[in-house]
Amino acid sequence: MHNFLLYIDPGTGSMLFTILIGILGVIVYFARSVFMKIKFLVTGGKKTKDSGEKKNFVIYSDHKRYWSIFKPICDEFEARGVKVDYLTASPDDPVLTHGYKHITPEFIGEGNKGFSKLNLLKADIVLSTTPSLDVFQWKRSKDVKFYVHTFHSPGNASMYRMFGLDYYDAVLLSGEHQEEQIKILEANRDIKKKELVYAGLPYMDVLTQRLKEAAKPSEEKDKKTVLIAPSWGSNGILTKYGSRMIDALVKTGYEIVIRPHPQSFTAEKEMIDELMAKYPDIEWNRDNDNFDVLMRSDILISDFSGVIFEYALIFDKPVMYAANSDFDLSAYDAYWIDKWTGKKPWTFTILPRIGMEITEESLDDMKETIDRCITSSEYREGRDSAREAGWKCRGTAAKDTVDYLIDRHLKLNK
Repeated sequence: MHNFLLYIDPGTGSMLFTILIGILGVIVYFARSVFMKIKFLVTGGKKTKDSGEKKNFVIYSDHKRYWSIFKPICDEFEARGVKVDYLTASPDDPVLTHGYKHITPEFIGEGNKGFSKLNLLKADIVLSTTPSLDVFQWKRSKDVKFYVHTFHSPGNASMYRMFGLDYYDAVLLSGEHQEEQIKILEANRDIKKKELVYAGLPYMDVLTQRLKEAAKPSEEKDKKTVLIAPSWGSNGILTKYGSRMIDALVKTGYEIVIRPHPQSFTAEKEMIDELMAKYPDIEWNRDNDNFDVLMRSDILISDFSGVIFEYALIFDKPVMYAANSDFDLSAYDAYWIDKWTGKKPWTFTILPRIGMEITEESLDDMKETIDRCITSSEYREGRDSAREAGWKCRGTAAKDTVDYLIDRHLKLNK
C-alpha cells in the first residue's frame, strides 16, 4: 500500500481560496436574500432594528502606512459632520485611537479574513487606494453601489499589476498622464468607462503645509546628507546595486541615511539583514513618518518609488534614480499600453527631467555626480514642469475629494 503526499503550491492555494471566497459570497448573498424576503413577509415590510442598513461612506485601508493618505480626507469629513466608516487591515492603525466623533474605525482582520468581510460589505460608496479590486481576493460586493480609487502618489495609473483599476467605478486623479493611461486601457480592453475626476493628493497638501510651518535650520550643516529610499523587489536600487553603491557613497564623506521600503524587511529580509550588519555606522531609518528624514537630507537616491515625487515636488530637492531601461513591465498595465501605443510610463519619461540617472560609470565618482545634481538649474526647471503636469488641485485636494464623494452619494440616492 502506498502513501501519497498531496502538495498545493502557495499560488494555487491562493487561487483556490479566492474561488472558495467567491462561492461563499454567492451562497451567503443568496441566503441573505431569501432571509430578507421571508422577514419582509413576516414584518409586512416594516424596518426592524437589525435590517442591516447600508453604510453611506466607507474608507478601506489595507495597511496603516496609508493613514497619511486618508487622514486629510477623514479630517474634512469630520469637519462637515459626515459619518464615515473606516475599515482597516492593520490592528495598530492610528485611526483606531484617533478619537474622531463622526469617523467610526474598525479593524476587520488581516489578509483573507479582512477580504471576506469586504466581499460582503453593504455600502453606498467605498473609497480605497488598494488596486486589483475584483481581480484577486478582494471582490466587488453585490451590496456596494460605487467604488472609488484614490492615488497615493502622482505617479502612473499603469504601474499597478495588470487590471489594477479596471473594476473601479471612479478614479480620483492628480495628473493628466493618469487620465490618458486609464482611457487607453478602457478603449483597448472594451471595459466600462470610469468617472475620472481631478481631485489632487490630500497628503501632499498636508506635507506642503508642514514644510511651510517647519522650523528652518539655524545654521548651515558641515556636510551634505544623502538619503537612499528604494522600492522593494528585483527592480529596486538596493537589489540592483547593493554594496557597490553604498561603498561609493561612503567614500564621498557625506552623511548617509538608508530608508528601505517597509516590505523589504519581510520580502527581502536576508538582503537587508546582511547590509545592516555590514554597514552598522550608517543610519537605517524606519520612522513611520518620513517627513523629518526628507527635510534634513540634501538629495534623494531612489528608483521608481513614489517618494521621488514627494521629495522633488514638495521639498523641491534634487533626486538621483536607477536606470530603468531593463525594468520588467510584463506584470503591469504599462506593458499593454507600451504594446498598443508605444508610450512609456510617465515616471520613466519625467525622471530625466527632474534628476540624474545612476549608472555603473557614475558610481566611480559619486561625490562629483551628487554635487553636480544638487546645483543643476536644469533639474530645478524640470521639477517645476513635473509639478504643473502631475499635481493638480494643489492646496484643495481634501475638499475636492469630499465634495466629489458627497455629490456622488446624492446622485446615487436620487
